[in-house]
Amino acid sequence: MKGFFGLAGLLIALALVGLLVKKQLAALHQPVPALQPAAQGSANPDGAPAATVKEQSRQIEQQYKQALQGAMQKARPAGDGN
Repeated sequence: MKGFFGLAGLLIALALVGLLVKKQLAALHQPVPALQPAAQGSANPDGAPAATVKEQSRQIEQQYKQALQGAMQKARPAGDGN
């Protein structure tokens, strides 16, 4: 009898874990909206022409370099001499 209750408890726990896994996997498989390709010569909402991926990557690289240079030029705070 003791073994029966142990087995029943194990099956109930397994069923609960299976249900939780099923819910998690269903949440992960939600469809992602497809990106629409930009039309040639189209403009952004602010009026600027749409940039290509290559131009955008160069712009991000330049922003990163500028931020890195700014961080490198900041003076370090003086320590208490330890």
